[in-house]
Amino acid sequence: MRTSLAATGAYHRIALTRQSLFYTTPRKLPGKKTTYPHRSYSFNMTTQQPASSIRYIDVGVNLTDPVFKGIHRGKRKHADDFAAVLGRAKAAGVVNQIITGGSLSESRQALKLAETHGFYATVGCHPTRSSEPTKKPEGVYMKSIDDLITAHLSGPGRVVAVGECGLDYDRLHFADKETQKKAFREQLELAKKHHLPLFLHSRAAHADFVALLTEAGMHENGGEAIGGKSGVAHSFTGETSEMEELVSMGYYISVNGCSMKTATQLEMIKKIPLDKLLLETDAPWCSLTGGHASKDYLTSLPPHLRGLYMPAAAQPDRWQEGKAVKGRNEPCAIGAVAYVVAQLKGVPLEEVTEHAWRNTLALFNIDEGQ
Repeated sequence: MRTSLAATGAYHRIALTRQSLFYTTPRKLPGKKTTYPHRSYSFNMTTQQPASSIRYIDVGVNLTDPVFKGIHRGKRKHADDFAAVLGRAKAAGVVNQIITGGSLSESRQALKLAETHGFYATVGCHPTRSSEPTKKPEGVYMKSIDDLITAHLSGPGRVVAVGECGLDYDRLHFADKETQKKAFREQLELAKKHHLPLFLHSRAAHADFVALLTEAGMHENGGEAIGGKSGVAHSFTGETSEMEELVSMGYYISVNGCSMKTATQLEMIKKIPLDKLLLETDAPWCSLTGGHASKDYLTSLPPHLRGLYMPAAAQPDRWQEGKAVKGRNEPCAIGAVAYVVAQLKGVPLEEVTEHAWRNTLALFNIDEGQ
């Protein structure tokens, strides 16, 4: 079932400043393939540009985290500002969000939030949580995941992907390799069963990650021949060769602030094909910070876009209404991520955002409603 975005106001108008790039997004005509002219833009250093259509879907956001309610590490630091977070996202052009489910309980919360706010959700078990199924009788935990997916395949707040799932060898203190592999294998089967894409996590585990996808028959065209619907390697921080291998297997690559820490990562991002690119924040994590290699690419961000994408923030215990919270990433920051990608690739911001938009609709089976 495809779900319409028409009622959400898919086009968000943002007036670009005089230093920004002018680019007109082509209108999609019935029966015609949308094309994206290469570098069809011009500079105007003296006048403000006309409004431009910039729209985002944050494909990975952890809205279930208590920090969005003012709770930091178990202690209340400020008032619940969840509504303000959503308001800033909307102002920045974030039309929709996909809330990440990283465990059974978190997936339930994600689905409830998605239904309440007209968003989408993923359902699954993060590799660092993959010891949770071992605390229940064999098969019970994953059966509950399966049932949760089955119950939310359609309607408001529906599940659009299985995950977050995969392998994380950086944090084996949470779950050993074999425990992670078992949970990953089981979720690969759920993705095939329900014909859903995968929301994937891979850290320091690329060889085993690819091996398990291959073992499950998900290594060619995202497993299309056996019921697979591809997937996205989210918050990707790997090598260029690893990215290229996943793309060759039919998968998308999603980037956020954590993908932009080093010069090597920036070189990798330059080489992600635009038709395989997705955008996310992974909020409240993975902020773009001053210590990242991406810093230099944000210096030219126009002031009013900076205000939308990187709003003024205060320390949690000194928070004031109307401000963001330092150290807590938000969905509105997706625009800054897109801006860095555009700078790296030397293309207009809208070329990046429109490719990411179309890729997101295609992967997660979301109907734009236009």
